[in-house]
Amino acid sequence: MSRSPVVLVPACNRWLGDHPFHIAGRKYVDFVRLAGALPLVVPRLDLQEIDEALDLADGVLLTGSPSNVHPSAFGEEVHDPSLPLDPERDAWTLPLITRALARGVPIFGICRGTQEVNVALGGTLHQAVHEVPGLTDHREPEAAPLDEQYGPSHEVEVVPGGALQAIVGRPRFEVNSLHGQAVKALAHGLRVEAVAPDGLVEAFSVPGAAGFNLCVQWHPEWQAAHNPVSMQLVQAFGAAVRQYHDQYRDRVRGPLPSAAAPV
Repeated sequence: MSRSPVVLVPACNRWLGDHPFHIAGRKYVDFVRLAGALPLVVPRLDLQEIDEALDLADGVLLTGSPSNVHPSAFGEEVHDPSLPLDPERDAWTLPLITRALARGVPIFGICRGTQEVNVALGGTLHQAVHEVPGLTDHREPEAAPLDEQYGPSHEVEVVPGGALQAIVGRPRFEVNSLHGQAVKALAHGLRVEAVAPDGLVEAFSVPGAAGFNLCVQWHPEWQAAHNPVSMQLVQAFGAAVRQYHDQYRDRVRGPLPSAAAPV
């Protein structure tokens, strides 16, 4: 009997009343289940625990969040102190990313998760895209119903010959847009996979990494089962996770023990 592949889902840190909590959005957990894997929500890890967590992992889903990557991680001061930050998450997800890529663990990044990958590898972020000349406002209408906030916002143009084109097989498609920050300078060695009409990077990959990886600025997890492009992304991630699971288990973990006979 084989075990399901396991995908790590890093938790955010939030205060509820007087108590600190680790939380993860249900839509991201559902995205992992839709990919055919077992989601494992991971609380804050100490640096020495990261490799132990990766020993359990067949994939990593870096989620979106209301919080932003702390600007100190890419050499800047905080531009807007009213926006939420989560330095506790940054402290372990950034090193997690480089270690996972080195191992060939499949990675899928969404929104904040995409920004984390760029920063972890040496890139920078626009802290307020809507204030940058030539770029449009990519934030959602906050007062609108969720279906409108997560509704189609603009097209992305897929860069030919890359990982994203191989998955979706189309030159452009519509995406939602719910972010105030985004890639400014792309880290060395990353490949642009899609751009917005204003030229903003909407997706990228790490072509030199040993395993599957793709990072997107939009939210494919939102009602993914009803979105053809989202399902293509889910299936590609799921296939990579299962392949890693099978190969790594055969090479390192060894055969699974058979179930004990009932007494």
